[in-house]
Amino acid sequence: MFSIGEFSKITGLSIKTIRFYHEKEILIPSCVDSNTGYRYYDHSNVEKARIIIYFRNIEFSINEIKEILDNYNDQTDILDYLEQHKQTIEAKIRKYKNIVISLDNIISNEREAIAAIENSSFEIEEKSLEAILIAGVRMQGKYSDCGKGFTRIGKNFGRYICSKPLCLYYDDEYRPEDANFEACIPIRRSKEVEGISVRQLPAGRCISLLHKGPYDELGRSYAKILEYVNIKKYEIILPTREVYLKGPGIIFKGNPKNYLTEIQMMIK
Repeated sequence: MFSIGEFSKITGLSIKTIRFYHEKEILIPSCVDSNTGYRYYDHSNVEKARIIIYFRNIEFSINEIKEILDNYNDQTDILDYLEQHKQTIEAKIRKYKNIVISLDNIISNEREAIAAIENSSFEIEEKSLEAILIAGVRMQGKYSDCGKGFTRIGKNFGRYICSKPLCLYYDDEYRPEDANFEACIPIRRSKEVEGISVRQLPAGRCISLLHKGPYDELGRSYAKILEYVNIKKYEIILPTREVYLKGPGIIFKGNPKNYLTEIQMMIK
């Protein structure tokens, strides 16, 4: 039998750690003197301490070690447990590798986007817009659904289309799932089509800013234009407009970094 001090020297565990393992019931002394409370350890405790140290060195938690010691006495069972644990770690490694790749892409794209904004020659301008005849499909849903509206208008007004598509946004906040917007295309001649509104989009003054890059990076340009609006103390009139000067084609999607969108905020 070994005293706790002797056991500490044999195992390389501090007395504090040995007491902690006793409290966690993973390294229980062979006996405890009822009068003095002294702990005593035997050779089986030495072997168990060796196992605990090994598992702790490969970052098993106290709870995992307790589960192994409580439930697996046979070496084959322990090996099966370790094989399952290895497979779990390998799955996590694959997951984390994918996360690292995603993070690399996000970091790279965000730095490029920030640099593009900082180096952009596009400036905010105030200008007057003339009234235009449009065909529009009012929609409620995701912003990406606007393509369905453009397709519907294109099928019905193909030869009458005279300019770039645009969206009118009627919300004064970002609503990713139930946005209230209208996909529109300027046309040169009016005709009645069920479910498509044909009307004049009124003239007016606007704050305009060109955005070059993917649509999911428009937020930076909105921040820039809204800062300008707040400094000038202008009042925005809904709906705001996004004119898609250059975007994905019907067949080829193109490079989103080269998309060109004009943000137009109508002001009183």
